Amino acid sequence: MEAEVDEGDGTFTNISLADDKVDGQSAVLYTKQENELPIMNCDINDMENQVEMEEKTRLINQVLELQHTLEDLSARVDAVKEENLKLKSENQVLGQYIENLMSASSVFQTTDAKSKRK
Repeated sequence: MEAEVDEGDGTFTNISLADDKVDGQSAVLYTKQENELPIMNCDINDMENQVEMEEKTRLINQVLELQHTLEDLSARVDAVKEENLKLKSENQVLGQYIENLMSASSVFQTTDAKSKRK
């Protein structure tokens, strides 16, 4: 068995396993050196920060969407309130018109006249 430092960047150790053969060639086991662990921790922290930032961005977008939905609903409520007031006003006008018609009609006056005679 032999150990070698990878000449490219010095971060891996090659261990040749003479007894193990893969496709007719000696198998090589690659192991990471200890000085690479802080870099790996930084990568994990960066990934966690990225995931956290993506989650924050998603939540911010969701809040903004809900705010727009609330604004739309508030505008709809205001429009319905206006329509309701308009219809109430029209109902009052129609009620007054019907009352005037009833007082002018002889059919409704006879009941009033009968009650006055007694």
